[in-house]
Amino acid sequence: MKKIILLFLILSFSLFFLTVFAIANDKPIPYEKIYPEIGYKTVVAASNDFEQHYKEKLELPFRVPPISFTHNFGRINDLEGDKNDSFELLYINDYASENHYKIDIRPIKSKIPKRKKYVLNTYELKNGNEATFMRISGFNVLVFERGKWQYMLSIDKRVSDIVTPEILVEIANSIDYPNKKDGS
Repeated sequence: MKKIILLFLILSFSLFFLTVFAIANDKPIPYEKIYPEIGYKTVVAASNDFEQHYKEKLELPFRVPPISFTHNFGRINDLEGDKNDSFELLYINDYASENHYKIDIRPIKSKIPKRKKYVLNTYELKNGNEATFMRISGFNVLVFERGKWQYMLSIDKRVSDIVTPEILVEIANSIDYPNKKDGS
């Protein structure tokens, strides 16, 4: 009986040790390895891809949400044909999953329609265009058009107390920052 108890204790301790060892060594794969494997690049490389693909200069917002990010990546989704092509800019934080911000840019001719059931409010941008604020699948989204493009600024709704719709409007308006004509 003592041998069975001893064997049981040894097996239990071994199983416990292996579990602790496995958990301690089960490190997540770093974002800088995962994201390039699914087509993401540096923002500069991805924006260059966009400009070459569309033969147009890419205008991005100058501002970002007032939360911390550890990584940013970009990619162009160049699918067969032009219908679903888009540029995606992603800001993430590997220590705070709620700090997740994304910009999607696509041609207006392939824009994603706004469904009224998701619309919470509308805002007027400095350039006179309308921006629509929506909540879609756990994200607050500001959608607006500028030139030939539809922009979608998406932020995780868990940070909506910090990144308000008004902040997203300020970010949208910051596209004009380097090109200000009023001198302010």
